Amino acid sequence: MHIKDNPKVRARPKEKSNPFRALSHVALVVWALLIILPLLWTFLAAFKSNSEIFGNALQLPGALRWDNWARAWDKANVGQYMINTVIVVVFSTAGTMLFGSMAAYVLARYKFVGQRLIYLLFVSGMAFPIFLAVGPLFFVVKQFGLLGTHTGLIIVYIAYSLPFTVFFLAAFFRTLPEAVAEAALIDGASHTRTFFQVMLPMAKPGMISITIFNVLGQWNQYLLPLALIPGDRSKWVITQGIADISTIAGYEADWPALFAALNMAIIPVLVIYIIFQRQIQSGLGAGALK
Repeated sequence: MHIKDNPKVRARPKEKSNPFRALSHVALVVWALLIILPLLWTFLAAFKSNSEIFGNALQLPGALRWDNWARAWDKANVGQYMINTVIVVVFSTAGTMLFGSMAAYVLARYKFVGQRLIYLLFVSGMAFPIFLAVGPLFFVVKQFGLLGTHTGLIIVYIAYSLPFTVFFLAAFFRTLPEAVAEAALIDGASHTRTFFQVMLPMAKPGMISITIFNVLGQWNQYLLPLALIPGDRSKWVITQGIADISTIAGYEADWPALFAALNMAIIPVLVIYIIFQRQIQSGLGAGALK
């Protein structure tokens, strides 16, 4: 018997055309072009001369001028800015994830007096614009003798990133089965061991997602370094260096070096996102579905 003669097999009904779906696809294409074209122009400009930059925007460079990248790395001191940024972001992200995960776990799994109030204080930090706290932060960091140091910037980064980290991970920890933690405690594991060896590995998708968000946010932060590391160029991070290079480029007409420096700042975070894209999506999806 042919499939078409089988009464149990029925042809799927044709999907009705949905104008909103078509509009959403058009909007996504337009949004993608708005993101990709400036990035492409920035990448091409890093290999161009000044005359080519101010010519056709999407014209290919006449030659691969790697000397633009060399000038940005050496003359503009981008190499030092990159090293400083990596040091600050690594330590601040590690501190954020350590303290944020422990706070989120306690607030999500334990009941105690003031638990709800502490959680709301963390969450309220997300609604507080950072530029309103720059002035008080400046004087607090100065009083502790940490103004102009990477240590002071790292501590502020951790405090700045904790509200969203706690909010995200607390919701994730609430979805984990309580039976697993109870079984570990019955077997003699302490609360600390249960957290680090049992519950934290189970929260790996959420941990990866929020880690990437913190890395991207701290890498691109400009206002806090500008206020807390003034003056000493040797301690600047990449965002401060790029802003300084853009100012200098206007006087020296060295726009290719500026675009090379911009690419050096963009490429690392772009590579990180591409590598961990699936983990980010799975972490967000797992937290939403559970």
